[in-house]
Amino acid sequence: MNKLKGFTLIEVMVALTIIAIALASLIKASGGHTNSAAYLKSKTLAHYVAMNEVTQLQVDKAWPDLGTIRKSTEMAGVEWFWTREIKKTGDVTGNIRGLKFTIFLDEERTRNLAQIQAFISNPTQNILPVAAPVNSGASGATQ
Repeated sequence: MNKLKGFTLIEVMVALTIIAIALASLIKASGGHTNSAAYLKSKTLAHYVAMNEVTQLQVDKAWPDLGTIRKSTEMAGVEWFWTREIKKTGDVTGNIRGLKFTIFLDEERTRNLAQIQAFISNPTQNILPVAAPVNSGASGATQ
């Protein structure tokens, strides 16, 4: 009588159960990594939007009014909704204002992705006098 060598049905079922559990946990982990990557991409782009708005104020040499405004900007094919708050600071001259940009992914502004706080100075007060070079007389070199 020949004895057949192989696995029993119970051994095969246990092996398949172990493989199914391992594959399910791998799928869950990869899904979590995908969600994290998408969230980090959105957060990074929202930060860029806020920094671009602050930089645009500096480039335009703007002196924005106090208060809050709500606008939107498009970047990377996505419309980003933002709120800009301009407040007074403790500067006694009144030439420095505090900015707070809050970037949202939705128009209702319920999902805050990034927030930037910065300071801007009055561009009309930023004019520095140009110092003339001092001649030494004999050599003609400046000091």
